[in-house]
Amino acid sequence: MIVRNPDPDSRLPYLLKVPLGAGLVFRTAGTWPRTTALYCHPVSDGEWPAEPEIVEQVPVRSCVRRGAAIDLVLDRARENRSQLVFTTARGREAVFWQSARTRKQARPNVRTPTARAAGIAELEIAVDSHEQYPYRFAGQQVRTVRRALPCGDYGLISDGRLVAAVERKSMADLVSSLTSGKLRYALADLAALPRAALVVEDRYSQVFTLQRVRPATVADGLAELQVRWPTVPIVYAETRPLAEEWTYRYLAAAHTWAADEDAAITRIGPQITDLDRAPAAPGPSTAEIRAWARAHGHVVPDRGRLRPEIIDAWHAAHPSAPARMPPPT
Repeated sequence: MIVRNPDPDSRLPYLLKVPLGAGLVFRTAGTWPRTTALYCHPVSDGEWPAEPEIVEQVPVRSCVRRGAAIDLVLDRARENRSQLVFTTARGREAVFWQSARTRKQARPNVRTPTARAAGIAELEIAVDSHEQYPYRFAGQQVRTVRRALPCGDYGLISDGRLVAAVERKSMADLVSSLTSGKLRYALADLAALPRAALVVEDRYSQVFTLQRVRPATVADGLAELQVRWPTVPIVYAETRPLAEEWTYRYLAAAHTWAADEDAAITRIGPQITDLDRAPAAPGPSTAEIRAWARAHGHVVPDRGRLRPEIIDAWHAAHPSAPARMPPPT
């Protein structure tokens, strides 16, 4: 049984009840693992509402625990087999709800390379401060900084300018933002940059397996956006790890392009180039300055406005950073 989560502050909008033993209850992000494995948070029976708003209720053919997983088979013709897998993620216990399709997508039987992209010893990537579960680029030579980006989730800053950005989307987020109209504005913002792209953590074929929206509507919408903004490619990277790898390689290539463009301007002389369209890099976030200050022995409050001398000290230690001050929080 799937019901609405009555807690308005929870990021997991559904409650799932599995008929194992006295019944197991989980908070979850979706009603079925169609395109990706769903994170589930175990909760007590007390969180189950007295008058639940039922979203879906399906008879169960089989519900058996096998080791660290629960095999769940529903009594319906399609989308009937799934697993609840108890594992650890980043050192914490976690439960993921997966189907045979999502498990295959999570393990595409490829190994991403560890060679440096474009030979760069350490690439600095700006990660938008609104990104909740950002790429870590753990297997690559990358240093990340968190700051609010005007567009995109991952950006490349060169000589104080935002020269490239990548917007990341899961298939569910892609469809949601497309049908709501938000994706149109996101691509328009990306098109204003010298280099930008949209990477999707899934295969294009999954568009035609959608159940709650007409696949033709989504396919037509994506085609129309690509024609309207041809300078922002939409790349389908099959899985999240491959999308992360593609983002790293793309931004590294943009770094090399920006350096070559500057070198050409120096040799040939001033001229109008794509770099002229690059906006000033966004200033540091309050959280970034606060973390730096504590690491260097400054006493700062946990919340609220930072003292001007702390901001001045950060800029003195980062002379090439934008001079714009972060807004108070």
